[in-house]
Amino acid sequence: MMTTSEFLQQIIRYPETLNSLVSEAKECAFQHGNIIRINETPTSSEAVTYLPFTLFPSPMPKAIILQALAVQSHFNILVDKISQDPDFLEEALAGTIQVDDFTANLFNIFKQIQQEGLTQSIAVGLNRTDYMVDHREDGPSPLKQVEINTIAAGGLYASDCLPVVHRHILRSAGLLEESKCVQDRNNCPGMCAALAKGWELYGQQKAVILFLVESHAQINKLNHRIMEKNLWDRNIPVIRRKFEDVYRRGSLHDDRRLLIDGQEVAVVYYRYGYMPNNYTEQSWDARLMMERSLAVKCPDIGTHLAGTKKVQQVLARPGVLERFFPDQPQVVEQMRATFVGLYTLDMGPEGDKTVEMALAAPERFVLKPQREGGGNNIYGSEISEVLQRLKDSPERMAYILMDKIQPFIVKNILLKRGAPLQISNCVSELGVLGAYVRNAKDMVMNTCVGHLLRTKSSEHSDGGLTAGVSVLDSPLLI
Repeated sequence: MMTTSEFLQQIIRYPETLNSLVSEAKECAFQHGNIIRINETPTSSEAVTYLPFTLFPSPMPKAIILQALAVQSHFNILVDKISQDPDFLEEALAGTIQVDDFTANLFNIFKQIQQEGLTQSIAVGLNRTDYMVDHREDGPSPLKQVEINTIAAGGLYASDCLPVVHRHILRSAGLLEESKCVQDRNNCPGMCAALAKGWELYGQQKAVILFLVESHAQINKLNHRIMEKNLWDRNIPVIRRKFEDVYRRGSLHDDRRLLIDGQEVAVVYYRYGYMPNNYTEQSWDARLMMERSLAVKCPDIGTHLAGTKKVQQVLARPGVLERFFPDQPQVVEQMRATFVGLYTLDMGPEGDKTVEMALAAPERFVLKPQREGGGNNIYGSEISEVLQRLKDSPERMAYILMDKIQPFIVKNILLKRGAPLQISNCVSELGVLGAYVRNAKDMVMNTCVGHLLRTKSSEHSDGGLTAGVSVLDSPLLI
């Protein structure tokens, strides 16, 4: 088989042929529903464009993908167990909540719910575990975990429709054998199945699933609509509301049923609420109302906290996974094999050692705050600037330090509206999607739904789809 990199080097010499192939790719993307509102009019669907994607699928070892898929159901269970362990969360986040107001606000809600007593024993989790392949010259290149996302995992339908686009482009380019190495994905229906199961267990046919969405620009609304349609096709009613709608028009019945605009809410699905700027004082009140309610939350507040960077760092400590998987050494070994070095910045000798290590070789690490959404991590000389300023301050506890993964670099063309066509050196991040539903102590669903791939130019250290840096991609299995 010819590699896509070789083909790119050939076709770049023929601009007309390249432009024709790019136009074909964009039109095929439109045909299959890979659409997004444009930045100029993010509240209207009158003008749309394609969600950025790669011209060709990027090569990815099949064994690596299978390894990531195989361990996802274990990570689902881990997240769920953490969410139900207030002692662990309080201990893990003790330093963080002293200096990070956002995490502290989430934790205060968690504590209040624990003190009042849980009203709902049904839990729905839709998680995405992100990985990179750590390129090593001196041996096998292992799969390494970047993070676990427990709230508002995105790109589901757009990633589902991309394989057919990539197969078509490969065939159009004469790469017929390569086109057989791109697999279909079924992420959107798989994730929706968990929401549907949560709704079913709630047991009220007229109750709705509430999509909690952005307050202003809803640029990804059309992708959400695909999920909504999937649920409507199952005869499950769906409504979209913002924090301010819940605050103004939502209420708790005496039995803690959540009502909004006269409709009972069976499931709250958070598509928003993962960044500090998502909240006003009223938004926090609305979040507390929803968490106190009988509605099933996806995620509930404990699961949201389980996805923090600090929890990720604590899980990498010796013996911590064994707390959640006693007498399951093989499971622990499979999960731990994906971990990179993670280091505390808590006050004390261990945190001091982390600071010294980072200042001595900042290029080897990533400094991570407790934030989601991409574009928040700190690299290189900026690590030195931040830690020199904070090394003696408790504020350093708002961060963790992680070994920097050195991913493979492949060549591709990133298709973005208005961007020039050029071959870029690219790195990819594999996201593995998991869905689970627990009813009291019974895990009634625990599945690895599938995977998606996001790719960016290697000149960008940080940034995901939301930040406008990464684009969608498909693995070309090798």
